[in-house]
Amino acid sequence: MEIVLFAVAGLVLAGAVLAARTQLRRSREESTRLRTEWERRESRSAERESRLDEEQRRLHACAVEAAEAQAVLARQREEIRTRAVLAEAEQRLALEQVAGLSAAQARAEIVRVAEEQAKREAVRTVREIERRARSEGESRAREIVATAVQRIAAEQTAESVVAVVRLPGDEMKGRIIGREGRNIRSFESVTGVNLVIDDTPASVLLSCFDPVRREVGRLTLEALVADGRIHPMRIEEEYERSQVEVERLCARAAEDALAEVGIGEMHPELLRLLGRLRYRTSYGQNVLGHLVESAHIAGMMAAELRVDPVLVKRCTLLHDVGKAVTHEVEGSHALIGAELARRYGEAEEVVHAIEAHHGEVDPQTVEAVLTQAADACSGGRPGARRESVELFARRLERLEAIARRHEGVHKVFAMQAGREVRVMVLPEAVDDLQAQVIARDVAKQVEEELTYPGQIRITVIRESRATEFAR
Repeated sequence: MEIVLFAVAGLVLAGAVLAARTQLRRSREESTRLRTEWERRESRSAERESRLDEEQRRLHACAVEAAEAQAVLARQREEIRTRAVLAEAEQRLALEQVAGLSAAQARAEIVRVAEEQAKREAVRTVREIERRARSEGESRAREIVATAVQRIAAEQTAESVVAVVRLPGDEMKGRIIGREGRNIRSFESVTGVNLVIDDTPASVLLSCFDPVRREVGRLTLEALVADGRIHPMRIEEEYERSQVEVERLCARAAEDALAEVGIGEMHPELLRLLGRLRYRTSYGQNVLGHLVESAHIAGMMAAELRVDPVLVKRCTLLHDVGKAVTHEVEGSHALIGAELARRYGEAEEVVHAIEAHHGEVDPQTVEAVLTQAADACSGGRPGARRESVELFARRLERLEAIARRHEGVHKVFAMQAGREVRVMVLPEAVDDLQAQVIARDVAKQVEEELTYPGQIRITVIRESRATEFAR
């Protein structure tokens, strides 16, 4: 037994010795590899240092050469300067010998010639100043007269945000409301006009900040009352007819304005934009009426100042045409109107008068100055404008613009004097959950961007319809 134990112990000891020798051999190999790697890196480092030394010597040699070249250039520059001074002295001496004059005498002669030239130039300048003064004096006088006529006064105007529709009897109110209020809800959703039914006998009120929308709603309701059949489908049909009728009335209003002012042909698109101003207001003043009034004033001033009255009337009649698309295009209505006039072939005098009537561009022509004066005369007279109405309308337009930003929104109506915003969405683009998100986002944006009293209710309406035709 002891022999076996000694044999096993010997085997274990031999294995341990063998493992130690193997580990020692590996350590020696690793040490050799590391020494070789270190020697290779040392060799590379020595090569780099050698190259750096060589490069430093080369740079030093270049610096020495540059210093020597600079010194040579300095000596050459000094020599050239010296030669120039000598050459100038020799030239002066030669000139004095040829001319028979000294330097002082030549200087006096040059001064005399310069004085004569200065006198002739001064006389020419004085004549030019006198000619320019006569030319600008007449323009300045016209501007002074045009500014003076701004003191004219005219009748006062008033603006309303409601329309009254007369009914044949009080029983018609119940038909307008419909069963459980479906007709009045459909009317307000389609037209965007607030319908007010109170105790006033045989009449209802239509309230809306947008005069065009209010007029369409008025015509729609009058047609429904006259026909007697009032239901959601009939409301939509009459609303479409009323829109066409309002467009026709706008075109007729534009033609009447041209005839009243005495202007000839105009591009059809400009005529359409001009007609849209029939139902638009600026600070409570009807824009189309303001344009016609301004054109008459400008025409009278032009006749007094011996300026072409037809051209001045055309400038003044079109100066606010940009207000017809201001809510669609970013920028000042003066610059927008000028771009529209240029696009549809108006003369440059007309374009300049439009873009300069509010000071965005300095007026350069008499027509532009007269347009400014007529605009200020019509808008600045007592009672012409009420700023509160305009600010109210702008706030409601801002409410609609905030809701209109979201995708899937079809129509937006600000109602109840701005206390409610109804958002009509496309059912195929917005689901019920997204409708809730739109309502919350609109409410949050209104809180962040607007200042208003009380609270504003945001109502998102998603309506699905299925239509088939029986043949």
